[in-house]
Amino acid sequence: MPLLDKGLEGQTAVITGSSSGIGRAIALKLAEAGADVVLHCNNSVQQAEQVKQQIKQIGRDVILLRADLGDEGQRQDFINAVYARFQEVNIWVNNAGADILTPGNSNRTFDEKLNLLLRVDLKSTIALSRSVGSKMFQNKSGTIINMGWDQAITGMEGESGQLFGAVKAAIMAFSKSLALSLAPHVRVNCLAPGWIKTSWGENASLSWQERVVLETPLARWGSPEDVADAALFLSSKMSFYVTGQVIFVNGGAVR
Repeated sequence: MPLLDKGLEGQTAVITGSSSGIGRAIALKLAEAGADVVLHCNNSVQQAEQVKQQIKQIGRDVILLRADLGDEGQRQDFINAVYARFQEVNIWVNNAGADILTPGNSNRTFDEKLNLLLRVDLKSTIALSRSVGSKMFQNKSGTIINMGWDQAITGMEGESGQLFGAVKAAIMAFSKSLALSLAPHVRVNCLAPGWIKTSWGENASLSWQERVVLETPLARWGSPEDVADAALFLSSKMSFYVTGQVIFVNGGAVR
């Protein structure tokens, strides 16, 4: 990473949902590039504490805040706590999302899953982006990165495809409109990961493993680090002329 090494020195980055997977990878990547970091989790406190210690070892200032971002009151408390610790936030990554695929929520009804995704993924992304974006606009500087999904554009069969497609497509559309609203001072972009090997992918069946390879021209799962590299680009001065974009991190998949 020679071109971007320490490129974020003196900046503060907030990454929601950063205890594991993509969020953890982004937090570590931005810390390695020089940013001080605000970590966030809801239930996975022990995992988040481990990420916190890793960032401390890198030598960056780091705090960990716990909040259910689907709850309006906790969401506002989270924002207040961030700005009580750091006067200015330069990078805000809305990565937190509800897990409806692994045991715990996978047995919920369709409506229950939809309401959970709407509350945690969509509403929190919109509310946080608007609130933080307003502060960034006043400071005339900042970048917001939201998280979409590549198959929200093409569609995917099954209940999960319907649920994630609807919610993530809304986030992608919102990001484009917010970018216009906050220009020219604040850049807003959206990452749209494809098959990324997070906790669900680690335990996916053989048929899913084969499907991923067949559908991906690069013939492999993506890693959280692949997404983190894209987030670093969008956070850095190398993307200062990039806003309102949905960037696909999916190995070239075209469905």
